[in-house]
Amino acid sequence: MIDTHTHVHDRAFDEDRDAMLARAHNAGVDRIVTVGCDLDDSRRACAVAEADDLVATIGIHPHEAKDAPADLPAAFDALRERYGERIVAVGETGLDYHYDHSPRAVQRAVLATQLAYARERGLPLVFHQREAHDDFVAALRAGFDGATQRGIVHCFTGTTEQAQLFVGEFGLLLGIGGVLTFKTAQGLREAVAAVGLDALVLETDCPYLAPVPYRGQRNEPAYVAATARTLAEVLGVDLATVVARTDANARGVFGLRV
Repeated sequence: MIDTHTHVHDRAFDEDRDAMLARAHNAGVDRIVTVGCDLDDSRRACAVAEADDLVATIGIHPHEAKDAPADLPAAFDALRERYGERIVAVGETGLDYHYDHSPRAVQRAVLATQLAYARERGLPLVFHQREAHDDFVAALRAGFDGATQRGIVHCFTGTTEQAQLFVGEFGLLLGIGGVLTFKTAQGLREAVAAVGLDALVLETDCPYLAPVPYRGQRNEPAYVAATARTLAEVLGVDLATVVARTDANARGVFGLRV
């Protein structure tokens, strides 16, 4: 299995990172993407990825947009020069109007910069969107070319209509994590069923959002198997099919070798 969205470089794992990664391997997780959320965090993601044979993304989360470097392309280029193919995408980038930790206009500007950077460098994107759907769609229509670019709407928890729009208009994949297992997530299960397996990838977003039966604990990549089992039940297919198809989707978007 491929866990397409983690933060295993987070300090929450500093005391037991090796043991956590061993548990992931024993659970069948053979590829982990660790996701950067600001410039320093992206550096840390890359360093941990290099040390532990993972892959990483580099990005400015909307919460951190207010502190983005003035020359973001140069900062990203420097990381790519240092870590090379270890970096597989731009993100986590997007819009978050729930907390407004950064002004909305600044979030939109930093998202636009990252969209342009990814387009010019031929890199896929990892998106975060919360309570900003209309502005997020407008940003995609202005700066994302679905014919030539690839991307994932991470931690998708939206409606069937939103799922169909992201998949149908933009060709994006939806990152499905532990929320799928929650009793309150019937709307998400319906959205997943509507778009089908070829539009989905698996993720944990660890250390956050642990699935049932681990809810309330620190999440980790080994737990992606619980989400995979729930997804198999929702779609009425066997677990092996879920793993094979979501892994193929992940390899396609990130350019990962088998």
